[in-house]
Amino acid sequence: MKKNIIKEKSFAFALRIIKLYQFLQVEKKEFILSKQLLRCGTSIGAMVRESEQAESKSDFIHKLAIAQKEANETEYWIELLNQSGYLDKKQHESIFQDITEIRKLLTSIIKTAKANKTINH
Repeated sequence: MKKNIIKEKSFAFALRIIKLYQFLQVEKKEFILSKQLLRCGTSIGAMVRESEQAESKSDFIHKLAIAQKEANETEYWIELLNQSGYLDKKQHESIFQDITEIRKLLTSIIKTAKANKTINH
């Protein structure tokens, strides 16, 4: 069976986001930004999972495009948490590297799916 890299990475990222959310709540007493991060950071993997059951190529692309938007929003909240002092440099660099990789993977998958869609028609 073929490995699904984006599925694995988005799930692992969601786990990291949950742990970061818990850290922000308990250690930093930050409740608003962390909730936003939790919502969008975990929804990336959920949309990737939904794309597996897409009804068409267009539906597949659409679901991954939503995941890409959620990744972009997650990146925003990570930057905001970093710039406001809730994340130190090491924490920021580590999680930012992960979200950048996920965004690039999603972009690549979407571009490939769009190219294949036009070839098949």
